[in-house]
Amino acid sequence: MTGAANLALAPVLLPLAGAVGCVLLAGRARVAEAFSLAAAAANLVAALAILQAVGAHGRLALILGDWAWPFGIAFAVDRLSAVLIAVSALIALVCLVFQAARVDPAARRPATLALVHGLMAGVGGAFATGDLFNLYVWFEVMLIAALGLLAHRGRVAELDGTLRYLVLNMVGTLVLLVGIAVVYGATGQLNFVALARAGSDPLLAAGVGLLAVAFLAKAAAFPLFSWLPAAYHVLPAPLLALFAGLLSKVGVYALLRLFGQVFPAALAGWQPLLGALAVATMVAGALGAAYHWDLRRILAFHIVSQIGYLLLAVALASPAGHAAAIFYTVHHIVVKANLFLLAALVCRVAGSYDLRRIGGVAAARPLLAIVFAVPALSLVGIPPLSGFWAKFLVLRESFAGGHWMWAGAALATGVLTLYSMSKIWLEAFWKPHPAAPALRPLPAAALLAVTALAALTVWIGLCPQTLLGLAEQAAAGLAAEAAR
Repeated sequence: MTGAANLALAPVLLPLAGAVGCVLLAGRARVAEAFSLAAAAANLVAALAILQAVGAHGRLALILGDWAWPFGIAFAVDRLSAVLIAVSALIALVCLVFQAARVDPAARRPATLALVHGLMAGVGGAFATGDLFNLYVWFEVMLIAALGLLAHRGRVAELDGTLRYLVLNMVGTLVLLVGIAVVYGATGQLNFVALARAGSDPLLAAGVGLLAVAFLAKAAAFPLFSWLPAAYHVLPAPLLALFAGLLSKVGVYALLRLFGQVFPAALAGWQPLLGALAVATMVAGALGAAYHWDLRRILAFHIVSQIGYLLLAVALASPAGHAAAIFYTVHHIVVKANLFLLAALVCRVAGSYDLRRIGGVAAARPLLAIVFAVPALSLVGIPPLSGFWAKFLVLRESFAGGHWMWAGAALATGVLTLYSMSKIWLEAFWKPHPAAPALRPLPAAALLAVTALAALTVWIGLCPQTLLGLAEQAAAGLAAEAAR
C-alpha cells in the first residue's frame, strides 16, 4: 500500500517536472513542444494508474514533512479525486495536441508551455490535497499560472481580461484565507479528516460560511461570475479550452469536498441559499449566452450556466445528488473543452468568431459540422449523449427531494441553452456565408483531438453506467469519510 500511496504525489510532481523541462528547453521551441506532449502523456498514464490503484486499494493517503497525523502535509486521493485527476490529465493532453496543430495557438514564448504545466500542477494538487491550507496553496498556484497565460501575449484586451480575472479572484482568495484562519482558530486543525471529526460552534460556522463564499467565487457562481466571460474570450483556443474545462470545476470540487466530506452538517443550513444561487447562476449564464453573438462569449456564458447545474446537484445534499454532481462535472469538462476547440476550427474555416459575419461551415466542412453537433447536443441534454444523463440525474434527484422549483428552473434553462446553441448552428453552419472566404485546411491533429473528445461524449452517453458507477462510489466514499 505504501508504494501505491506514493502515486498521490504524481498529479503534482509530473506537471512540475514538465514545467521545469519546458523552461530548460525554452530556446528550442519544437523540442520543448515535444517534451511537453510527452510530459502530458506521462501525466495521463499516471492518472489512470491512480484511478486503478484507488479502485484496488481504496483511498491513497500520504503525510509529508515528518510530522505526525494530522499536522503533516497531507495528500489524499479517493475516488472523487482520482476521477477528476484522470479527466483533467486527458483534457490537458488534448489541448496540447491541439496547440501543436497551430490552430489559433498560444504564442511560442519560453514560459507558455511551462505555465500550462504549472497550471496542471495546481489543478492536480487541489484534487489530491487532504489539507485545507494546502488547498489554498494550490488555488494560488493555479491563479499565478492562469494570470501568466492570460497576459502572455501582452495585448490590451488580454491585459484588461487579466486585470478583471485578478481582481475578482483575489477577493475570493482573501476570503478563503480568512475562512481558513477562522476554521483553524475554532478547531486547531486543517486536515480534512480531522476537521470532519470536529464539533460545531458559531465561530466554526462562520469559517465554513467564508469558505463557501470563496469557493463559490472560484466556481463563478452568481453574482460573482463576471470575471469568467470578461477574461476567457481573450485566450487562444488551446488555453481557452483548458481554462474552460478545468478552472471553475476546481471551485465546484472544493464545495463538494467541503459539504460532502468535511462539514456535511453545515449543508443543511446552506441548502436553501445554495439552491437559490444555483438557479440564479443557471439563468444568468443562459441569458448571457442568448444575448451575445461572439462564439467564445456564448460558450463562456454557458460555463456559468452549467456551473448552476453543478451547484444544484451539490445543494441536493444527498449521495445521489453528489453522484449527479460528479457525473455532471466529468461530462461538462469534456464537452466544454471540446466546444472551445471546435469554435477555433469554425473560425479557421469561416474567418471570424462573430456569428453575424460567418456561415456555410456545414457545406464547406461537413465532418466538422458532425463533430460539433455531438458536444453541442450533449450540452443541451439531447439523448443518448452524456449531457442527457447528467441532466437526468440532477432532475431526478431534484424531483425526488421535492425541489420542484429548482427542477423547473433547470428545465427552463435547458430551453434557453437550446436557443443559443441553435443560434450557433443556424448562423455558423446553416446559413450561407455573407462573403466568399478562402477555405483553409484543417490540421489532422486538431481534427483528431476534437473527434476523440466527441467520441468520449458518445461513449459516456451510450454506456453511462461505467461513469455513473464511479460517481456513485465516489459519493459513497465522501459520505463514509464524513461518518468516520
